[in-house]
Amino acid sequence: MSNFSYQIRASLSLIKRLKQRFMNPAALTQTARSITTTEGHRPTIVHKRSLDILHDPWFNKGTSFSITERDRLDLRGLLPPNVMSSEQQIERFMADLKRLEVHARDGPSDPNALAKWRILNRLHDRNETMYYKVLIANIEEYAPIVYTPTVGLVCQNYSGLFRRPRGMYFSAEDRGEMMSMVYNWPAEQVDMIVVTDGSRILGLGDLGVQGIGIAIGKLDLYVAAAGINPQRVLPVMIDVGTNNEKLLKDPLYLGLQEHRLDGDEYVAVIDEFMEAVFTRWPQVIVQFEDFQSKWAFKLLQRYRNTYRMFNDDVQGTAGVAIAGLLGAVRAQGRPMIDFPKQKIVVAGAGSAGIGVLNAARKTMARMLGNNESAFKSALSQFWVVDAKGLITEERENIDPEALPFARKIKEANRQGLREGASLAEVVREVKPDVLLGLSAVGGLFSKEVLEALKGSTSTRPAIFAMSNPTKNAECTPEEAFSIVGDNVIFASGSPFKDVDLGNGHVGHCNQGNNMYLFPGIGLGTLLSGSRIISDGMLQAAAECLAAYMTEDEVLQGIIYPSTSRIRDITKQVAAAVVKEAIEEDLAEGYREMDARELRKLNEEEILEFVKNNMWSPEYPTLVYKKD
Repeated sequence: MSNFSYQIRASLSLIKRLKQRFMNPAALTQTARSITTTEGHRPTIVHKRSLDILHDPWFNKGTSFSITERDRLDLRGLLPPNVMSSEQQIERFMADLKRLEVHARDGPSDPNALAKWRILNRLHDRNETMYYKVLIANIEEYAPIVYTPTVGLVCQNYSGLFRRPRGMYFSAEDRGEMMSMVYNWPAEQVDMIVVTDGSRILGLGDLGVQGIGIAIGKLDLYVAAAGINPQRVLPVMIDVGTNNEKLLKDPLYLGLQEHRLDGDEYVAVIDEFMEAVFTRWPQVIVQFEDFQSKWAFKLLQRYRNTYRMFNDDVQGTAGVAIAGLLGAVRAQGRPMIDFPKQKIVVAGAGSAGIGVLNAARKTMARMLGNNESAFKSALSQFWVVDAKGLITEERENIDPEALPFARKIKEANRQGLREGASLAEVVREVKPDVLLGLSAVGGLFSKEVLEALKGSTSTRPAIFAMSNPTKNAECTPEEAFSIVGDNVIFASGSPFKDVDLGNGHVGHCNQGNNMYLFPGIGLGTLLSGSRIISDGMLQAAAECLAAYMTEDEVLQGIIYPSTSRIRDITKQVAAAVVKEAIEEDLAEGYREMDARELRKLNEEEILEFVKNNMWSPEYPTLVYKKD
């Protein structure tokens, strides 16, 4: 074809496209209301070739590189000649996974779950796109491997499992250098950081630098559930030492072998880190994860009105618990507005427990009119028990965060209770609608406690054994259904199997996992461009999750959805967060969708906007360009 003919055909094609665009009213509307390009479908510019590409998990496609890409990137001859589809690659990987699970074990003490984690981690190290494709397609099976409960085992053994670095490490020895250190990370844009100091990993205590595993696991779910681009996530460990004597004496431990910093020195390290990451990436969102209670609330209050950040243990756990508590009200055949009438006994007064209490109190107060008397009335619905028993105003050295929930001694006495009364006594006398466990003490809901709950005034008492990992759950579903009765509503933090109650009846075990909320909170904040993460945005997320289940499902005792629906749940939660940010006038927009355009979107268009900005694990077209 001559050059002239080619130019004519190109011109005609352009005219045709312009006619379609401007003569079609629907197309004109769609152009005016652009919902941005679908995330992850743009060609990707790379500055590497040859073996460097094959060794880079961000861009490696393995045997899926097309012939033209092999020519463009100098890969011809470096791969077997047969070009395989991603589906064929996954089929081959899954066959290997089933075969290798047993062989990947380091002896009989190494459980299959850890073997699966090893194999998936190797795939993550060589091909990120395929890793997330496998994870999303098998989320029910693999979420417990990359996240709770297996991630707890990974963190405990991380020094031995470490093969290649993932994420960044900021230590107490890096003071004064963090502002320059952040530029060592290769990504020009970071949307999401999960940071931990390793001081309270799940219910396993101080694991020091090994806690990086929890940040990695959480970000895997941000990618799989929320579609955050994996090239724009960053797991971070802030190593300020450890008070774990075993790790301090372990010659193979990878972190600082000195006791934890405390007081102003500790705060100065976190301050420097926050200033550094927000200087380089002003729009980043930072999720604080598994900080001990002592610091969780202080750091949240210190940063939440200045930076785009939240604490998942305090706010995420609270939101998931609120959604479950509202679901439990619906499961009793009552409207959610009846929530302020629920009597709730809470076992555990750490960061998670207090976070849930504050959120539940705010939810009740809002339903009662959101005034001073409403907040006062809501307080009377909670009885808090910690390691020393029932918390009353007589408690010495009471944690300031727990103080509002301390029962007045006269009130406690009238109920036949005293300061330090045992959990079984409190349950027996209060006859609660809900028994909520956030204690990290496995088996705390003993036979005596569960027997006491049989006296509940509720038609369907609810048991929330929310502590992670599995061994720290306050009770099992089998114990709950067999002792309290078939009509109980059961939820846990870690996954358990449903219970066969006989006669075709099933006791549903609901996993009240933070993964239902934190990916949507992060994605919604990112896409709204909100300056902060407000209480209203968190409340909108919780209420969205509570309303997600159908009436038929909740009446069967199903109050949380299946993890197989996690991407849809996250899309809905993110849309609710965006909508609330717009209503609170916090939204500043994202990419070409500025705040003014964002305010024009209706609910369906907000959902479409969210969907189009969720990354999917498809191999992008790679184009080479010199640095």
